[in-house]
Amino acid sequence: MAAEHPDEPRLLDHLIELRARLLRAVAGLGLALLALLPFGNTLYAWLSAPLLAKLPAGGQLIAVEVASPFFAPLKLAFFTALVISMPWLLYQAWAFVAPGLYQREKRLALPLLASAVALFYAGCAFAFYLVLPAVFGFLARVAPEGVAIMTDINAYLDFVLVIFLAFGASFELPVAMVIAALLGWVTPAQLREARGYAVVGIFVLAAIITPPDVISQLMLAIPMCLLYEVGILAAVWLGRPAADGSAS
Repeated sequence: MAAEHPDEPRLLDHLIELRARLLRAVAGLGLALLALLPFGNTLYAWLSAPLLAKLPAGGQLIAVEVASPFFAPLKLAFFTALVISMPWLLYQAWAFVAPGLYQREKRLALPLLASAVALFYAGCAFAFYLVLPAVFGFLARVAPEGVAIMTDINAYLDFVLVIFLAFGASFELPVAMVIAALLGWVTPAQLREARGYAVVGIFVLAAIITPPDVISQLMLAIPMCLLYEVGILAAVWLGRPAADGSAS
C-alpha cells in the first residue's frame, strides 16, 4: 500500500481555501452587479453627459443594433460593478496569499494594494472629468461642415471604457516602479538616469492610446511624468528600511 504523500493534505487545504476565496469574490461582484442593474440606464445617461454637453442643441446618441439599448447599459453596469468591487476582489486575493508572506512583505503589500486601487480610481476620475470633455470638444470642433455627430451607444461605451482603462492603468506607474525596485530589477539611481528615456516613452505611449489631438496627449503625458517622479521618491523611501535593516 503506497504511503500518502505529506504534501497532499496541505495542497488540498490550499485548493479549498482558493475555492472559498474565489466564491466570495464572485459573490461580491454578483451582489454589486445585481444592485446596479436597475440603474443601468441612469449610469449610461451619466456616462454620456460629457459627449452630449459638446454636441449642438438636439444632439443625441443612437442605437444602430436592435439590442443595443439593452446590452449597452448592462455592459456598463458590469464594468461599474467590477470597479466598485475591486477592493473586495483584491482583499480576497490578499487573504489567500498573505499567510505565505514574510512580515515585511505584508507591511509593504497592503499599502501597495491600497495605492494601486486609489490610483486606478484617480485615473478614471481624471479621464471622466477632464480628459473626455476636452476630447469631445476637440472632435466636435473638427467635424466637417454639414456632418452631424450621432455616435452609436455601443461604440461610445467601448471608446470611453478604453479611455478609462488606459488612464487607470497609466496612473499605476508609481506602483509598478516601486515593485520593480523592491524586486531588485532597478534602483532609484537607475530610474533617475533613465528619466529622459522615460519621458520620451511616456509621450509616445500617450500618442498611441489617446485620440489624435494634442490636448488629450498632454493630459495623459504630463500626469504620467509627475507620477514617474513620485515613483522614484516612493522607491527611495520604501527601499531605505531594507537597506538600513541589512546594514544593522
